[in-house]
Amino acid sequence: MTSLEAGVPEGFGPIFRTSPVLEALGGFMSRGDGEALEIGLLVGPDHLNARGGLHGGVIATLMDVATGYMLVARSGGRRRITARLTLDYRSGAVPGEWLQVHLDRTQEDGRKTLAYARLMAGERLVAEASVLFIDAPSAKA
Repeated sequence: MTSLEAGVPEGFGPIFRTSPVLEALGGFMSRGDGEALEIGLLVGPDHLNARGGLHGGVIATLMDVATGYMLVARSGGRRRITARLTLDYRSGAVPGEWLQVHLDRTQEDGRKTLAYARLMAGERLVAEASVLFIDAPSAKA
């Protein structure tokens, strides 16, 4: 176990569904499923900006991916597409810190879902987001 891996809470492992961008960034993790799905990130060297802190684009990616995956898990597989991400940065993060996304609440209106989430490093608020999702178009035959 590396010193960075020591900061991962018990039960978390590599994220259950990945993509080329998540593979390139690395460190995205999950545990549980359905209503109990949790998503986090162990901040590593590949997540840093030129000043050595967590890059804001990584925070945006984490918030977008985590809220989307959590909504799918809680809705029994209903797929959505991100239409808007509003992000307020509150503090920074450094290598070795464990960050976890908390989905606070959602509002549904027809084919739109608005999700509100927080990114936490322990008790410290790192970012807050509201993410507007729309239902994904049905696959055409």
